[in-house]
Amino acid sequence: MLLAVCLAAFAAGCGGGGGSTSDSEKAADNETLNDLLARELTVVQAYGASLALARGQTRALALQLRGQDQAHVDALTKAIRGVGGEIEAEPLPLEEERPANEAEALTLAYEEEDDALAQVLGEAPRLQTYGPRELAAALAASHAQHLVVLRQALGAGPLAAVPGAFEPGDEPPPEGR
Repeated sequence: MLLAVCLAAFAAGCGGGGGSTSDSEKAADNETLNDLLARELTVVQAYGASLALARGQTRALALQLRGQDQAHVDALTKAIRGVGGEIEAEPLPLEEERPANEAEALTLAYEEEDDALAQVLGEAPRLQTYGPRELAAALAASHAQHLVVLRQALGAGPLAAVPGAFEPGDEPPPEGR
């Protein structure tokens, strides 16, 4: 039991396995985290259009997913502060014009979630500190899950909604709604 306590104390002293982090590593992570934050702010913004047009269960879904993406914003903000950085992110301009109906609004949300997944997968290898790397993995998993339920909301059946084994974040939305 004493050995287990010593090992736990040693692991805690190592900062969760990340070791010592230099100022340059933290600065690099700050930049990457701000890039990810800008994308998350954009995803949250895209759900605004969905909420304006969606009704019933689709509205409830959009509210829930937007809430989770807002949690991503909060976690990224905390991570930026955790590496001693400054919040510099702004939402990116939406590529689509304002959607005209519920299906277009869900498609916009889908495309922004897909872009967020692609970005976090591309940026994750650049992160140099443990906490931000762990956060990037959680963000990728969450965006992949969002894509599945958005595929279903857009009319994909159970088999068509299943993501690929290594979902890259470049899958177009399903057609048919």
